[in-house]
Amino acid sequence: MRRLPFLAALSAGLVLAACVTINVYFPAAEAQQAAKEFVDKVIGDDAQDVMPAPADNGSGGMALLDFFIPAAHAQSVDISIRTPEIQAIQQRMADRFDASLRAQFDAGALGFGSDGMLVVRDAAAVPLRERSALNQAVADDNRDRKAVYREIAVANGHPEWEQQIRETFAKQWIASAKAGWWYQTSAGDWKQK
Repeated sequence: MRRLPFLAALSAGLVLAACVTINVYFPAAEAQQAAKEFVDKVIGDDAQDVMPAPADNGSGGMALLDFFIPAAHAQSVDISIRTPEIQAIQQRMADRFDASLRAQFDAGALGFGSDGMLVVRDAAAVPLRERSALNQAVADDNRDRKAVYREIAVANGHPEWEQQIRETFAKQWIASAKAGWWYQTSAGDWKQK
């Protein structure tokens, strides 16, 4: 009879020792660095040299559990933005930005949306004859933005990271904006940098 509690305790201990969790975490710092590199190339040399603070990965409450059941962490990931597809999108965006979008940001007509997309913030700031071309450029740029967020996630072997990459880029577009450019807060309000 005395062996039963001992065997139960021994079994429980072995089960706990055998438990290993694998955390495939989103590499926020690496994604921010990749976003900064990408955005700075699109916006150009006059972009602000600011990087948003890294996001909390939410692992603070796991310390006690990790003490008893150690987690096996994935190795640090280098977020690649140097595939031919990503570089082609980046070049199109940079060309479009220089050709038509930069002037509209400077005029206050465009702003960076909180979701990583471009938004026509003040159509009245654009002459009527130029509005159609601006709307087309914004639509083309937003299509490229969606494509690049998806392509970065897929190229790095984690399509499930697309939303996190979009959020990281959204913050970086705002962080890299020039003084005077407009951006949208998460509450939907417009602010000028």
